Amino acid sequence: MRFVIALAVLLAGAVPAAAQRITPNEIDGDLRFLASDLLEGRAPATRGGELATTYIAAQLRSAGIQPGVNGSYFQRVPIDVVTVDSASMHVQASGKATAQLHFPDDVVIWAGSAVPSSAAHAEIVFAGYGVTAPEYKWDDFKGLDVKGKVLLVLVNDPPATAREPQLFGGAAMTYYGRWTYKFEEAERRGAVGALIVHTTAAASYPWHTVVASWSTPQRMLPRDASLPAPLGFRGWITDSAATALLRQAGLDLAALRTQAATRGFHPVNTGITLDVAFRSAVQHLESQNVVGVLPGRDKTLGRQYVALSAHWDHFGIGPKVNGDSIYNGAVDNASGVSTLLAVARAAAQAPRRRRSLVFVFVTAEEAGLLGSSWFAQHPTMPDSDIVADLNLDVVTVLGKVRDLNVLGSDKSTLGPMLAHLIAPNGMRIDPDAHPEAGHFYRSDHFSFAKAGVPAVSIGAGTDYVGRPTGWGVQQEDDYTAHRYHQPADNYSPDFDLSGAAQIGDIVLRFATALANSPVLPAWNPHAEFKSARGVREKVS
Repeated sequence: MRFVIALAVLLAGAVPAAAQRITPNEIDGDLRFLASDLLEGRAPATRGGELATTYIAAQLRSAGIQPGVNGSYFQRVPIDVVTVDSASMHVQASGKATAQLHFPDDVVIWAGSAVPSSAAHAEIVFAGYGVTAPEYKWDDFKGLDVKGKVLLVLVNDPPATAREPQLFGGAAMTYYGRWTYKFEEAERRGAVGALIVHTTAAASYPWHTVVASWSTPQRMLPRDASLPAPLGFRGWITDSAATALLRQAGLDLAALRTQAATRGFHPVNTGITLDVAFRSAVQHLESQNVVGVLPGRDKTLGRQYVALSAHWDHFGIGPKVNGDSIYNGAVDNASGVSTLLAVARAAAQAPRRRRSLVFVFVTAEEAGLLGSSWFAQHPTMPDSDIVADLNLDVVTVLGKVRDLNVLGSDKSTLGPMLAHLIAPNGMRIDPDAHPEAGHFYRSDHFSFAKAGVPAVSIGAGTDYVGRPTGWGVQQEDDYTAHRYHQPADNYSPDFDLSGAAQIGDIVLRFATALANSPVLPAWNPHAEFKSARGVREKVS
């Protein structure tokens, strides 16, 4: 570690600042276009999405960046689009009494795969957190066969205790806490459906975010035949609706939640039967990742790549909120795409690096990291030759900062290397203010990490230059509450993009350092994805 830190300091001094090559105005120009109503919210496999990818590719070409996919900038990503016909959807629970669950006030459900109809008539089993984690000696199922059942599970991890403060990462969410894991585990166990109980505190976002994310047409990759049979349906249920549902069977959700936080928890057969039936319109479409390459100058190391990624998609046209139905995604993530385009232009003008740079603008992040997952599974170069991924997802539009928020900074040597690169500028990496939210698992760098590539997502912290203490936190909370995944995430001429230029400069310098470094980034000893592939730590 000392060697890595010493190297990072050396690299920080050796890499020239590039702020003069990345300007707020050029970021502003791209951002205005990508977040305009003309692009209709940039949903994958739509006219607006095609406009976005065509624009990004044109910008790469004009910068002199080479196509990254067999002479093309476009990597085909097959996507199945599934639209639930809510008019024919029927959700009813029956037991000692009968209850109707209302969509979307009580529950949001969607098909588990791209099929024209989905149905389930099965008993609900409350399975705690739905977790099986041998490394923590934790099993919520205790051998119960839940094949053909509907699982009701809690979001997030089982909580740490005073006796075990690092249980499931302590305050930090592990992958076991993510909704993706819950559905994957339910499938492995042969369940026909799964409902996750939502609370804002545990999920880290409000119910209206669930509705915005999952009540629109769902996008998914074609089903891998090697995977278990898909769930008939997936869904979320509000805490109040789940409480009322269980009460009909004489069960107390609050008491069950307390029991689920202990190792002695056993799953509960509720005696409640859930009937779900709905039809879906299925389209087999395709979207695109946009990939560009700047070749390295070294004959040997030029075959290795530092990846830089950002997702170009958002939710398209969805439910109206205050009269607006276009989900423009200005901050999430036109800001990241615009900043990465500026990085690409500056990198193309700089002296060639030893290793190559690959710029990957991915699709369908909002649908579950689909584009980056496809790229990680079908890389345009051998995946063992990708030495790191630097991701941009939500770049500040509020001005310059003194700190960075770097997702994954504690999982590999990328964290300390970046920390020492920015230290001469009076900047720092702050610890994750909300480790319980599991942000590391929620953006495209995670797809690279799952493939074994050391990866981080780089964004602004909350210590803004010229602003009082706490201002940045207030702005972040306001965005989450009122604009995140909402039509209100619009472009504003009041954006201060000096901070986006600052982040772009840092990403360019860091990518350059990694591309020239004699030492490659490596996973920390206890990182969960270290074993995904062999990681080379030194190249002469």
